[in-house]
Amino acid sequence: MDFSRRVFMGASAAFLAASGAKGAETPQPKIAGFDETNAGKVKTAAWTPFSDRKVKVGIAGYGVCKFGAHFGFQNHPNVEVVAATDLNPTACAELAKVTGAKKTYASCEEMYAKDREIEAVFIATDAPSHAKLCIEGMKRGLHVASAVPAVFGEEQLALADELLATVKSTGLVYALFETSAFRPECYAMREIYKAGGFGKLIYTEGEYYHYSAKPIASYNGWRVGLPPQYYPTHANAFYTCVTGGSFTSVTCLGMPSLLSDFQPGKNRYNNPFATEIALLRTSEDGMARMVKSRDVPGASGEKGRVYGQKGSFEARYSGQADISKVAQEKPPLPPGMPAGGHGGSHGYLTDDFIRAILLKQKPVCDVACALNTTVSGIYSHMSAMKDGETLKIPQFQL
Repeated sequence: MDFSRRVFMGASAAFLAASGAKGAETPQPKIAGFDETNAGKVKTAAWTPFSDRKVKVGIAGYGVCKFGAHFGFQNHPNVEVVAATDLNPTACAELAKVTGAKKTYASCEEMYAKDREIEAVFIATDAPSHAKLCIEGMKRGLHVASAVPAVFGEEQLALADELLATVKSTGLVYALFETSAFRPECYAMREIYKAGGFGKLIYTEGEYYHYSAKPIASYNGWRVGLPPQYYPTHANAFYTCVTGGSFTSVTCLGMPSLLSDFQPGKNRYNNPFATEIALLRTSEDGMARMVKSRDVPGASGEKGRVYGQKGSFEARYSGQADISKVAQEKPPLPPGMPAGGHGGSHGYLTDDFIRAILLKQKPVCDVACALNTTVSGIYSHMSAMKDGETLKIPQFQL
């Protein structure tokens, strides 16, 4: 694989060139998850301001998914979006218009080098670029939020250690925008777990189904034939973002796919699988089954279930513990701040990041959680390519 280019700013350049369309005229594909705007139960109390300060943010990336604008930085009262960048000039201009950014840059590196105003950056670029751009951003002195995954594939495992070391050495905030973390059921699970309602988890299930007969357009075709467990976070989060724990070992199996992109010689990864199912040992000595699938027609969504020593959560909590005082409803967002897609998670991830900066608190998916969620998937794919050989998974701690 050749991912040596210094910047990967999303799928916009390839998509626009292929379609021959321009800017807002580009027909947009329907992308699973973005229309899931039901945030679940939200507390009826009014939102309480927590700071008078605005964090000055730069946003990088406005590809096919248009992630740069989807998380509502431009709507948060404690944010001023001051800069935007994308490799594609049309996409860059559109991102600036949508977010209100007054400055644009031709690349993320240029923004880092020239913009002395930004304090934080949201990396909404293509997956192979996330880790490198986050590390460079923190070395520039910026707080960083990143779209998933935290690192990309076996070739970037060394960047996992560098990312962790950079967060530790700089003391800056790093947050992974893992959408499952703020899905209504995952939020409720986390609150119940923190209150002791489950005890230790005996068994966890996480599933991410996204059927793709043809992959979403991507910069340099990084999605074509993508090993499923290189993009595992929407499933794995139903353990890591509930407990704060990790996976210690894995055995994973895949089934050769009928889809054309997963045939021999058809993808850069030499990957034959579009579905991989991992059985993992957890840091609580429990078990987890995590599924990432792209070739099951009719299956879609991100979902999970947990089963603990004191109780379980499928559609709702059932168990022995008294959780009557556990607040399972999400807190309100600021007025005018949409909850957004993926189960009403987008706005909450942004709010969590900004609170972490201004209140000096840990984001829900900090760097340790991000790496434990992501790297376990890379090892899952490695196991599948070895016909289910059990592999030990590196552990990451702050």
